Amino acid sequence: MKQPPLIQLKGVSKAFRATDGTPRTILEGVDLQLREREIVALLGRSGSGKSTLLRIIAGLIGADRGTVTYRGQPIHGPVGGVAMVFQTFALFPWLTVQQNVELGLEAQGVSPAERERLADAALELIGLSGFGGALPRELSGGMRQRVGIARALVMNPEVLLMDEAFSALDVLTGETLRDDMLELWEEHRITTRSILVVSHNIEETVMMADRILILSSDPGRVRSELHIDLPRPRNADSEEVRALIDEVYALMTQRPEAIAAAGAPPAVELGYRLPDADIARMESVLELIAGEPFNGEADLPHLAEETELPDEVLFPIYEALGLLGFAQVVEGDIRLTRHGRNYVTARQARRQDLFARQCKGRVSLIGYILDSLHLEPAGLQEKTVLDRLTEYMDAEEAERVLKVAIEWGRYAELYEYDFHTRRLTLAREIIDEQ
Repeated sequence: MKQPPLIQLKGVSKAFRATDGTPRTILEGVDLQLREREIVALLGRSGSGKSTLLRIIAGLIGADRGTVTYRGQPIHGPVGGVAMVFQTFALFPWLTVQQNVELGLEAQGVSPAERERLADAALELIGLSGFGGALPRELSGGMRQRVGIARALVMNPEVLLMDEAFSALDVLTGETLRDDMLELWEEHRITTRSILVVSHNIEETVMMADRILILSSDPGRVRSELHIDLPRPRNADSEEVRALIDEVYALMTQRPEAIAAAGAPPAVELGYRLPDADIARMESVLELIAGEPFNGEADLPHLAEETELPDEVLFPIYEALGLLGFAQVVEGDIRLTRHGRNYVTARQARRQDLFARQCKGRVSLIGYILDSLHLEPAGLQEKTVLDRLTEYMDAEEAERVLKVAIEWGRYAELYEYDFHTRRLTLAREIIDEQ
């Protein structure tokens, strides 16, 4: 007989109010189950609501719509059987390691002697015996995160939520801590019956998870699910793991609304959320794809290894290159278009001309700014553009998107921006052409 899920979400939606008072839907219609003896990973780009979803499950915030249950009972606040590990360690710097680990037990009214015993056991389990009297500042980043994990495990949770728990660490430290956690899980040395991991790292999720859920963005919805039947520990270099990584990359890039094909029309909606893609990194990726061993077409996992950049940095770059028509992303591969090849072989001045042409033809926000500046040669106040963008998104997101458009437009020498006056003006070259 199939056991009921430990955690179940049905039709969960959540919105927040921006600083200007407008609501922004973060999650919409999310269905999710966590069952016993499984590790589930959540993947999705920034803004997909992954961390918000974890906080709803932990009872730290409530859902606006839908139901959230733990062992069949509604969650209306923090749940005793659920613990969370945060990305940023979240340790009190004035407390010792021992005191940080004991905090949750103290809040539950556990006696001092029992608190000490349980904290000692948790620290030994996680490899920090002898560090109980140390302050957080005396520890490395990896050791501080171990304290955060010990603080969660000391509560003997049935469900452990990990919000990018390894992302703030260097690669080697993160992998070591991840492997240690998996060893505790496989050897049943912790009481945890289910783990939900939020990550930006595709290889990490494939190495850990029994199921991977991929969230869409704006708003966040579960759009893909992948089951992994490989036993742990897994070999990152095995054919099975590499094939799964390729499959996840393909699922992550099946987003035609985000990554435009080279021949597709421009992003006609003014409210398109431009990706945070640095121009210098875009150029580096284009040059890398054009050269050996890729020669214009690259497998995304292989490309990620060559760049040594994390997935959360690379995916916005892929999106930007697709939007600008310099590359196409299809089923986990990226290939240069004619425009991309021309860009790579051009000198700097020609590169800026090509970038300007693609921006004008394919990025609606930049087109809107240029049209407005042609009507108002004296300049355009930043607030005017932000007011227009907030018809589509909250104020914070509007500022981020405009910042990207300003950077791209400046590089393309289409317009200039004065930080002190907050005013956009046509570039001198554009004025001279009129």
